[in-house]
Amino acid sequence: MSNARHSAGAFDIRNVIAALFGFYGIVLIVMGIVADSPADRARTGDVNANLWAGIAMAVVAVIFVVWTRLRPVIIERDPETHGRPAARGGLS
Repeated sequence: MSNARHSAGAFDIRNVIAALFGFYGIVLIVMGIVADSPADRARTGDVNANLWAGIAMAVVAVIFVVWTRLRPVIIERDPETHGRPAARGGLS
C-alpha cells in the first residue's frame, strides 16, 4: 500500500462535537432572534440569553473545526494487515 497514513476525518470525535455545538448554536441564535419576548428578558436580567448562548456555542464549534484542521488525528496503516489499522496493545 503506497499511502500508509491518513487522517481520521469525519470519524474524529472533535468533528462530531463541533457539529452538535454548531447545530444547537444555530437553533439558539434563531430562537434568540425570533422568539425573544419581554417576559424572557425580565427573567434573564434584560439579556437575550438564547442569542448569547447560541453565539458562544457557534464560536466553540468553529474552534473545534479549526483545531481538527490544524492538528488532525493521523492513523498509521500496517501494510502486513492489508490496510487495516495495526493493533497496538490490549486485546486484539
